[in-house]
Amino acid sequence: MDEGRTRDWYPVARAAEVGTTPVPVGAGGSAYVVVRLRPHGEVVAFPARCPHRLVPLAAGHVEDGRLVCPAHGWRFDGDGRCTQVPSLGPDGCPPPRADPRGPWGVEERHGWVWLAPEPTPTGPPRPGAEPAVAPAPPLPAPDGPVFDNLAPALAHAWHPVALSRELRPGGWSQVRLLGCTCNLARDHDGTVTVEPAAAGVRERLGLIWLAPAEPVDVPFEVPEAADRRYVAGWLPPVRSPGPAGPLADTFLDATHGPFVHAATIGTPDRTEMTPPRVIAEPGGFSSVQEQWVDNPLDPEVATGARPLRQRRRTTYTFRAPFRLRLRQEFLDTGAATTLLYLLQPEDLDSTRVYTCLLVSAGPGQPLPTPAWMAEQVALQRRLLAEDVRSQETLAISGLPLDPRDEVHVPADRSGVALRQALCEFMAAGRRQHAAA
Repeated sequence: MDEGRTRDWYPVARAAEVGTTPVPVGAGGSAYVVVRLRPHGEVVAFPARCPHRLVPLAAGHVEDGRLVCPAHGWRFDGDGRCTQVPSLGPDGCPPPRADPRGPWGVEERHGWVWLAPEPTPTGPPRPGAEPAVAPAPPLPAPDGPVFDNLAPALAHAWHPVALSRELRPGGWSQVRLLGCTCNLARDHDGTVTVEPAAAGVRERLGLIWLAPAEPVDVPFEVPEAADRRYVAGWLPPVRSPGPAGPLADTFLDATHGPFVHAATIGTPDRTEMTPPRVIAEPGGFSSVQEQWVDNPLDPEVATGARPLRQRRRTTYTFRAPFRLRLRQEFLDTGAATTLLYLLQPEDLDSTRVYTCLLVSAGPGQPLPTPAWMAEQVALQRRLLAEDVRSQETLAISGLPLDPRDEVHVPADRSGVALRQALCEFMAAGRRQHAAA
Protein backbone atom coordinates (compact mmCIF):
# COMPACT_ATOMS: atom_id res chain seq x y z
CA MET A 1 0.00 0.00 0.00
CA ASP A 2 1.22 3.53 -0.83
CA GLU A 3 1.64 5.13 2.62
CA GLY A 4 1.49 8.61 1.16
CA ARG A 5 -1.89 7.94 -0.41
CA THR A 6 -3.33 6.54 2.82
CA ARG A 7 -2.75 9.97 4.39
CA ASP A 8 -5.53 11.41 2.24
CA TRP A 9 -9.28 11.71 2.71
CA TYR A 10 -11.42 9.40 0.57
CA PRO A 11 -15.11 9.81 -0.26
CA VAL A 12 -16.65 6.40 0.38
CA ALA A 13 -20.46 6.81 0.30
CA ARG A 14 -23.23 9.35 0.07
CA ALA A 15 -24.19 10.37 3.59
CA ALA A 16 -27.89 9.85 2.83
CA GLU A 17 -27.21 6.21 1.91
CA VAL A 18 -25.61 5.30 5.25
CA GLY A 19 -28.05 4.16 7.92
CA THR A 20 -28.09 1.55 10.65
CA THR A 21 -27.18 -1.23 8.20
CA PRO A 22 -23.39 -1.58 7.75
CA VAL A 23 -22.14 -0.55 4.30
CA PRO A 24 -18.88 -2.05 2.97
CA VAL A 25 -16.52 0.61 1.60
CA GLY A 26 -12.88 1.06 0.69
CA ALA A 27 -10.34 3.81 1.37
CA GLY A 28 -6.69 3.83 0.40
CA GLY A 29 -6.88 0.16 -0.59
CA SER A 30 -8.24 -0.93 2.82
CA ALA A 31 -11.69 -2.38 3.46
CA TYR A 32 -14.07 -0.93 6.06
CA VAL A 33 -17.74 -0.72 6.94
CA VAL A 34 -19.54 2.52 7.74
CA VAL A 35 -22.74 2.66 9.79
CA ARG A 36 -24.83 4.84 12.09
CA LEU A 37 -25.19 3.26 15.53
CA ARG A 38 -28.33 5.32 16.16
CA PRO A 39 -30.96 6.48 13.65
CA HIS A 40 -29.74 9.83 12.27
CA GLY A 41 -26.62 9.58 14.46
CA GLU A 42 -23.08 10.26 13.36
CA VAL A 43 -21.36 7.92 10.95
CA VAL A 44 -18.69 5.63 12.40
CA ALA A 45 -16.32 3.23 10.65
CA PHE A 46 -14.94 -0.19 11.52
CA PRO A 47 -12.51 -2.57 9.82
CA ALA A 48 -14.19 -4.98 7.44
CA ARG A 49 -13.69 -8.06 9.62
CA CYS A 50 -14.38 -8.85 13.27
CA PRO A 51 -11.06 -9.46 15.07
CA HIS A 52 -12.36 -12.68 16.65
CA ARG A 53 -12.97 -15.06 13.75
CA LEU A 54 -12.58 -12.61 10.86
CA VAL A 55 -16.33 -12.60 10.15
CA PRO A 56 -17.29 -9.73 7.78
CA LEU A 57 -18.94 -6.99 9.84
CA ALA A 58 -21.03 -5.99 6.81
CA ALA A 59 -23.20 -8.96 7.84
CA GLY A 60 -23.64 -7.55 11.36
CA HIS A 61 -26.45 -5.44 12.74
CA VAL A 62 -26.93 -2.51 15.10
CA GLU A 63 -28.46 -3.06 18.52
CA ASP A 64 -28.61 -0.62 21.44
CA GLY A 65 -26.02 1.66 19.89
CA ARG A 66 -23.52 -1.10 19.20
CA LEU A 67 -22.42 -2.95 16.07
CA VAL A 68 -22.96 -6.68 16.69
CA CYS A 69 -20.98 -9.41 14.93
CA PRO A 70 -23.43 -11.99 13.50
CA ALA A 71 -21.40 -15.08 14.39
CA HIS A 72 -20.57 -14.71 18.09
CA GLY A 73 -22.31 -11.52 19.16
CA TRP A 74 -19.21 -9.44 19.91
CA ARG A 75 -20.26 -5.79 20.32
CA PHE A 76 -18.39 -2.65 19.27
CA ASP A 77 -19.10 0.98 20.14
CA GLY A 78 -18.58 4.19 18.21
CA ASP A 79 -15.12 4.71 19.72
CA GLY A 80 -13.91 1.45 18.17
CA ARG A 81 -13.91 -0.50 21.43
CA CYS A 82 -15.19 -4.02 21.99
CA THR A 83 -17.71 -3.59 24.80
CA GLN A 84 -18.93 -7.16 25.20
CA VAL A 85 -17.84 -10.73 24.46
CA PRO A 86 -20.95 -12.81 25.22
CA SER A 87 -19.08 -16.03 25.96
CA LEU A 88 -17.25 -14.27 28.81
CA GLY A 89 -20.53 -13.49 30.58
CA PRO A 90 -21.95 -10.10 31.61
CA ASP A 91 -18.99 -9.33 33.88
CA GLY A 92 -16.29 -10.52 31.48
CA CYS A 93 -13.69 -8.05 30.27
CA PRO A 94 -12.84 -8.18 26.53
CA PRO A 95 -9.11 -8.60 25.86
CA PRO A 96 -7.27 -5.50 24.58
CA ARG A 97 -6.78 -6.97 21.11
CA ALA A 98 -10.57 -7.23 20.76
CA ASP A 99 -10.71 -3.51 19.91
CA PRO A 100 -10.78 -3.32 16.10
CA ARG A 101 -8.50 -0.82 14.37
CA GLY A 102 -10.60 1.39 12.13
CA PRO A 103 -9.52 4.36 10.04
CA TRP A 104 -7.91 7.40 11.67
CA GLY A 105 -10.69 9.78 10.70
CA VAL A 106 -14.36 9.73 9.71
CA GLU A 107 -16.13 12.87 8.55
CA GLU A 108 -19.54 13.63 7.08
CA ARG A 109 -19.22 16.72 4.92
CA HIS A 110 -20.72 18.15 1.75
CA GLY A 111 -23.23 15.29 1.61
CA TRP A 112 -20.54 12.60 1.62
CA VAL A 113 -18.87 10.30 4.11
CA TRP A 114 -15.07 10.62 4.05
CA LEU A 115 -12.46 8.32 5.57
CA ALA A 116 -8.79 8.95 6.32
CA PRO A 117 -6.97 5.63 6.90
CA GLU A 118 -3.95 7.36 8.50
CA PRO A 119 -3.41 10.73 10.28
CA THR A 120 -3.67 13.66 7.89
CA PRO A 121 -3.18 17.37 8.69
CA THR A 122 -6.11 18.63 6.64
CA GLY A 123 -9.83 18.00 6.57
CA PRO A 124 -11.87 16.54 3.72
CA PRO A 125 -11.84 18.73 0.62
CA ARG A 126 -14.93 20.35 -0.85
CA PRO A 127 -15.60 18.40 -4.04
CA GLY A 128 -15.89 20.56 -7.12
CA ALA A 129 -18.02 17.91 -8.78
CA GLU A 130 -19.29 14.43 -8.12
CA PRO A 131 -16.33 12.75 -6.37
CA ALA A 132 -15.06 9.42 -7.61
CA VAL A 133 -15.81 6.66 -5.13
CA ALA A 134 -13.66 3.55 -5.33
CA PRO A 135 -15.47 0.23 -5.01
CA ALA A 136 -14.99 -1.69 -1.79
CA PRO A 137 -11.82 -3.79 -2.12
CA PRO A 138 -11.79 -7.52 -1.42
CA LEU A 139 -11.99 -8.47 2.22
CA PRO A 140 -8.51 -8.60 3.76
CA ALA A 141 -6.79 -11.97 4.02
CA PRO A 142 -4.98 -13.09 7.19
CA ASP A 143 -1.36 -11.99 7.39
CA GLY A 144 -0.09 -15.43 8.39
CA PRO A 145 -0.45 -18.89 6.82
CA VAL A 146 -3.82 -20.52 6.35
CA PHE A 147 -4.76 -24.17 6.02
CA ASP A 148 -6.73 -24.36 2.78
CA ASN A 149 -8.32 -27.13 0.72
CA LEU A 150 -5.20 -27.58 -1.42
CA ALA A 151 -2.66 -27.89 1.41
CA PRO A 152 -0.04 -30.45 0.24
CA ALA A 153 -0.34 -32.40 3.50
CA LEU A 154 -3.95 -33.30 2.63
CA ALA A 155 -2.67 -35.80 0.06
CA HIS A 156 -1.52 -37.91 3.02
CA ALA A 157 -4.97 -38.51 4.50
CA TRP A 158 -8.13 -40.52 3.99
CA HIS A 159 -10.96 -38.40 2.59
CA PRO A 160 -14.64 -39.26 2.09
CA VAL A 161 -15.54 -38.89 -1.58
CA ALA A 162 -19.02 -40.44 -1.86
CA LEU A 163 -21.75 -42.24 0.04
CA SER A 164 -21.48 -45.96 -0.57
CA ARG A 165 -25.05 -46.02 -1.84
CA GLU A 166 -24.20 -43.38 -4.45
CA LEU A 167 -22.08 -45.90 -6.37
CA ARG A 168 -24.03 -48.92 -7.57
CA PRO A 169 -22.46 -52.13 -9.00
CA GLY A 170 -21.39 -51.49 -12.57
CA GLY A 171 -21.66 -47.74 -12.05
CA TRP A 172 -19.15 -44.91 -12.00
CA SER A 173 -18.93 -41.38 -10.66
CA GLN A 174 -16.70 -38.34 -10.99
CA VAL A 175 -15.63 -36.59 -7.78
CA ARG A 176 -13.46 -33.61 -6.92
CA LEU A 177 -10.72 -33.91 -4.32
CA LEU A 178 -7.89 -31.47 -3.58
CA GLY A 179 -8.47 -29.62 -6.84
CA CYS A 180 -8.37 -32.77 -8.98
CA THR A 181 -11.01 -34.91 -10.69
CA CYS A 182 -11.14 -38.60 -9.81
CA ASN A 183 -13.21 -41.30 -11.46
CA LEU A 184 -14.74 -43.89 -9.13
CA ALA A 185 -16.08 -47.19 -10.45
CA ARG A 186 -17.71 -50.17 -8.76
CA ASP A 187 -17.26 -53.58 -10.35
CA HIS A 188 -20.15 -55.98 -10.41
CA ASP A 189 -18.51 -57.86 -7.54
CA GLY A 190 -18.66 -54.67 -5.42
CA THR A 191 -14.99 -53.68 -5.63
CA VAL A 192 -14.35 -49.95 -5.91
CA THR A 193 -11.51 -48.67 -8.10
CA VAL A 194 -10.27 -45.15 -8.80
CA GLU A 195 -8.51 -43.36 -11.65
CA PRO A 196 -5.96 -41.90 -11.50
CA ALA A 197 -4.48 -44.46 -9.15
CA ALA A 198 -4.32 -43.58 -5.45
CA ALA A 199 -2.49 -44.96 -2.46
CA GLY A 200 -5.70 -46.44 -1.12
CA VAL A 201 -9.45 -46.72 -1.54
CA ARG A 202 -11.83 -48.30 0.98
CA GLU A 203 -15.37 -48.32 2.31
CA ARG A 204 -16.14 -47.54 5.94
CA LEU A 205 -19.00 -45.99 7.91
CA GLY A 206 -21.23 -45.98 4.84
CA LEU A 207 -18.74 -43.94 2.79
CA ILE A 208 -16.12 -44.45 0.11
CA TRP A 209 -12.75 -43.08 1.25
CA LEU A 210 -9.75 -42.16 -0.86
CA ALA A 211 -6.11 -41.57 0.16
CA PRO A 212 -4.18 -39.94 -2.71
CA ALA A 213 -0.78 -40.66 -1.09
CA GLU A 214 0.42 -42.78 1.81
CA PRO A 215 -1.80 -41.62 4.70
CA VAL A 216 -0.44 -40.38 8.01
CA ASP A 217 -3.76 -39.74 9.76
CA VAL A 218 -4.86 -41.96 12.64
CA PRO A 219 -8.01 -44.14 12.73
CA PHE A 220 -11.35 -42.46 13.41
CA GLU A 221 -13.43 -44.53 15.82
CA VAL A 222 -17.23 -44.35 16.13
CA PRO A 223 -18.40 -46.71 18.93
CA GLU A 224 -22.07 -45.83 18.36
CA ALA A 225 -21.96 -47.35 14.87
CA ALA A 226 -21.85 -50.84 16.42
CA ASP A 227 -24.15 -50.04 19.38
CA ARG A 228 -27.64 -51.53 18.96
CA ARG A 229 -29.16 -48.80 21.11
CA TYR A 230 -28.52 -46.29 18.32
CA VAL A 231 -30.41 -45.78 15.09
CA ALA A 232 -28.55 -44.16 12.21
CA GLY A 233 -29.76 -41.66 9.66
CA TRP A 234 -27.85 -39.85 6.92
CA LEU A 235 -28.43 -36.28 5.85
CA PRO A 236 -28.17 -35.63 2.11
CA PRO A 237 -24.62 -34.42 1.36
CA VAL A 238 -24.36 -30.65 1.00
CA ARG A 239 -21.74 -28.43 -0.53
CA SER A 240 -20.31 -25.53 1.46
CA PRO A 241 -18.92 -22.60 -0.59
CA GLY A 242 -15.61 -22.33 1.20
CA PRO A 243 -12.71 -24.28 2.71
CA ALA A 244 -13.10 -27.14 5.16
CA GLY A 245 -10.98 -25.67 7.96
CA PRO A 246 -13.30 -22.80 8.98
CA LEU A 247 -16.29 -25.14 8.69
CA ALA A 248 -14.65 -27.65 11.06
CA ASP A 249 -13.95 -24.72 13.39
CA THR A 250 -17.66 -23.88 13.36
CA PHE A 251 -18.68 -27.45 14.19
CA LEU A 252 -16.30 -27.42 17.18
CA ASP A 253 -17.51 -24.03 18.42
CA ALA A 254 -20.26 -23.85 21.05
CA THR A 255 -20.27 -20.06 21.25
CA HIS A 256 -21.83 -19.50 17.82
CA GLY A 257 -24.99 -21.43 18.73
CA PRO A 258 -26.93 -18.61 20.41
CA PHE A 259 -26.44 -16.40 17.33
CA VAL A 260 -26.15 -18.56 14.20
CA HIS A 261 -28.79 -20.99 15.48
CA ALA A 262 -31.07 -18.47 17.22
CA ALA A 263 -34.03 -19.55 15.06
CA THR A 264 -33.68 -23.27 15.85
CA ILE A 265 -31.97 -24.38 19.08
CA GLY A 266 -29.88 -21.36 20.09
CA THR A 267 -30.38 -19.61 23.43
CA PRO A 268 -29.61 -15.89 23.01
CA ASP A 269 -30.33 -15.32 26.71
CA ARG A 270 -27.67 -17.82 27.78
CA THR A 271 -24.46 -16.94 25.98
CA GLU A 272 -21.85 -17.35 28.71
CA MET A 273 -19.69 -20.42 28.15
CA THR A 274 -17.50 -22.29 30.59
CA PRO A 275 -14.17 -22.95 28.83
CA PRO A 276 -14.13 -26.52 27.48
CA ARG A 277 -11.83 -29.20 28.83
CA VAL A 278 -9.45 -30.14 25.99
CA ILE A 279 -7.48 -33.39 25.96
CA ALA A 280 -4.73 -33.89 23.36
CA GLU A 281 -4.93 -37.27 21.63
CA PRO A 282 -3.05 -38.96 18.75
CA GLY A 283 -4.09 -37.27 15.53
CA GLY A 284 -6.26 -34.67 17.21
CA PHE A 285 -8.04 -34.06 20.50
CA SER A 286 -11.29 -34.32 22.42
CA SER A 287 -13.08 -31.65 24.42
CA VAL A 288 -16.17 -31.46 26.63
CA GLN A 289 -18.58 -28.52 26.73
CA GLU A 290 -21.83 -28.08 28.66
CA GLN A 291 -24.45 -25.52 27.63
CA TRP A 292 -28.17 -24.79 27.55
CA VAL A 293 -30.08 -25.47 24.34
CA ASP A 294 -33.71 -25.75 23.23
CA ASN A 295 -34.76 -29.37 22.72
CA PRO A 296 -37.94 -29.13 20.59
CA LEU A 297 -37.89 -32.86 19.70
CA ASP A 298 -38.22 -34.10 23.29
CA PRO A 299 -41.73 -35.68 23.41
CA GLU A 300 -42.12 -34.57 27.04
CA VAL A 301 -41.80 -30.93 26.01
CA ALA A 302 -45.15 -31.08 24.18
CA THR A 303 -46.89 -32.48 27.28
CA GLY A 304 -45.33 -29.93 29.62
CA ALA A 305 -43.51 -32.60 31.61
CA ARG A 306 -40.13 -31.06 30.73
CA PRO A 307 -39.15 -27.51 29.72
CA LEU A 308 -38.00 -26.65 26.23
CA ARG A 309 -34.73 -25.26 27.58
CA GLN A 310 -32.49 -28.16 28.66
CA ARG A 311 -28.90 -28.93 29.61
CA ARG A 312 -26.66 -30.64 27.08
CA ARG A 313 -23.15 -32.01 27.39
CA THR A 314 -21.24 -32.35 24.14
CA THR A 315 -18.06 -34.39 23.77
CA TYR A 316 -16.18 -33.31 20.67
CA THR A 317 -13.69 -35.67 19.03
CA PHE A 318 -11.52 -34.35 16.22
CA ARG A 319 -9.15 -36.30 14.00
CA ALA A 320 -7.09 -34.47 11.41
CA PRO A 321 -7.68 -33.36 8.86
CA PHE A 322 -11.48 -33.07 8.79
CA ARG A 323 -13.24 -35.81 10.76
CA LEU A 324 -15.46 -34.84 13.67
CA ARG A 325 -17.65 -36.73 16.11
CA LEU A 326 -20.01 -34.80 18.39
CA ARG A 327 -21.68 -36.84 21.12
CA GLN A 328 -24.55 -34.80 22.58
CA GLU A 329 -26.01 -36.03 25.87
CA PHE A 330 -29.23 -34.42 27.03
CA LEU A 331 -28.80 -34.47 30.78
CA ASP A 332 -32.49 -33.98 31.59
CA THR A 333 -33.78 -36.83 29.38
CA GLY A 334 -30.96 -39.40 29.14
CA ALA A 335 -31.18 -39.31 25.34
CA ALA A 336 -28.01 -39.09 23.28
CA THR A 337 -27.30 -37.96 19.75
CA THR A 338 -24.00 -38.45 17.97
CA LEU A 339 -23.22 -36.41 14.90
CA LEU A 340 -20.49 -37.30 12.43
CA TYR A 341 -19.23 -34.47 10.25
CA LEU A 342 -16.90 -35.77 7.55
CA LEU A 343 -15.56 -33.21 5.11
CA GLN A 344 -14.35 -33.62 1.53
CA PRO A 345 -12.05 -30.75 0.44
CA GLU A 346 -12.97 -30.46 -3.24
CA ASP A 347 -11.48 -27.15 -4.36
CA LEU A 348 -10.28 -23.92 -2.75
CA ASP A 349 -13.85 -22.67 -2.59
CA SER A 350 -15.81 -25.90 -2.22
CA THR A 351 -16.24 -28.52 0.51
CA ARG A 352 -18.68 -31.42 0.47
CA VAL A 353 -20.16 -32.27 3.86
CA TYR A 354 -21.29 -35.76 4.86
CA THR A 355 -23.37 -35.89 8.04
CA CYS A 356 -24.47 -39.04 9.87
CA LEU A 357 -26.87 -38.90 12.80
CA LEU A 358 -26.89 -41.69 15.42
CA VAL A 359 -29.73 -41.39 17.94
CA SER A 360 -30.51 -43.19 21.21
CA ALA A 361 -33.62 -42.47 23.28
CA GLY A 362 -31.77 -43.32 26.47
CA PRO A 363 -31.33 -46.26 28.87
CA GLY A 364 -34.36 -48.50 29.05
CA GLN A 365 -36.16 -46.64 26.27
CA PRO A 366 -37.34 -48.18 22.98
CA LEU A 367 -35.45 -47.47 19.79
CA PRO A 368 -36.26 -44.22 18.04
CA THR A 369 -39.14 -44.64 15.60
CA PRO A 370 -38.81 -43.81 11.88
CA ALA A 371 -41.01 -40.74 12.45
CA TRP A 372 -38.80 -39.51 15.27
CA MET A 373 -35.68 -40.11 13.20
CA ALA A 374 -37.24 -38.14 10.34
CA GLU A 375 -37.77 -35.22 12.72
CA GLN A 376 -34.19 -35.50 13.97
CA VAL A 377 -32.80 -35.50 10.43
CA ALA A 378 -34.97 -32.54 9.47
CA LEU A 379 -33.74 -30.53 12.46
CA GLN A 380 -30.10 -31.32 11.71
CA ARG A 381 -30.62 -30.30 8.09
CA ARG A 382 -31.84 -26.90 9.26
CA LEU A 383 -28.88 -26.53 11.61
CA LEU A 384 -26.42 -27.50 8.89
CA ALA A 385 -28.02 -25.03 6.49
CA GLU A 386 -27.53 -22.28 9.09
CA ASP A 387 -23.85 -23.20 9.44
CA VAL A 388 -23.34 -23.26 5.68
CA ARG A 389 -24.98 -19.84 5.31
CA SER A 390 -22.52 -18.50 7.87
CA GLN A 391 -19.68 -19.82 5.70
CA GLU A 392 -21.06 -18.10 2.60
CA THR A 393 -20.41 -14.69 4.13
CA LEU A 394 -16.98 -15.54 5.58
CA ALA A 395 -15.06 -15.15 2.29
CA ILE A 396 -11.77 -16.57 3.55
CA SER A 397 -9.37 -18.92 1.78
CA GLY A 398 -8.58 -21.19 4.71
CA LEU A 399 -8.24 -21.53 8.46
CA PRO A 400 -5.72 -19.03 9.91
CA LEU A 401 -2.91 -20.80 11.74
CA ASP A 402 -1.03 -17.81 13.15
CA PRO A 403 -2.61 -16.99 16.55
CA ARG A 404 -1.92 -13.29 15.93
CA ASP A 405 -4.42 -13.20 13.07
CA GLU A 406 -7.39 -13.77 15.38
CA VAL A 407 -8.35 -12.91 18.95
CA HIS A 408 -8.96 -15.97 21.11
CA VAL A 409 -10.88 -16.08 24.39
CA PRO A 410 -11.13 -18.96 26.91
CA ALA A 411 -14.24 -20.44 25.26
CA ASP A 412 -12.21 -20.86 22.04
CA ARG A 413 -9.93 -23.57 23.43
CA SER A 414 -11.29 -26.19 21.02
CA GLY A 415 -10.61 -23.87 18.09
CA VAL A 416 -7.07 -23.27 19.28
CA ALA A 417 -6.60 -27.04 19.61
CA LEU A 418 -7.90 -27.47 16.04
CA ARG A 419 -5.27 -25.08 14.70
CA GLN A 420 -2.52 -26.84 16.66
CA ALA A 421 -3.66 -30.26 15.43
CA LEU A 422 -3.61 -29.10 11.80
CA CYS A 423 -0.10 -27.69 12.26
CA GLU A 424 1.03 -31.07 13.60
CA PHE A 425 -0.74 -32.83 10.71
CA MET A 426 1.08 -30.64 8.20
CA ALA A 427 4.41 -31.47 9.84
CA ALA A 428 3.63 -35.20 9.68
CA GLY A 429 2.69 -34.86 6.00
CA ARG A 430 5.97 -33.12 5.21
CA ARG A 431 7.92 -35.89 6.95
CA GLN A 432 6.00 -38.54 5.03
CA HIS A 433 6.59 -36.72 1.74
CA ALA A 434 10.32 -36.38 2.48
CA ALA A 435 10.60 -40.09 3.27
CA ALA A 436 8.84 -41.16 0.07
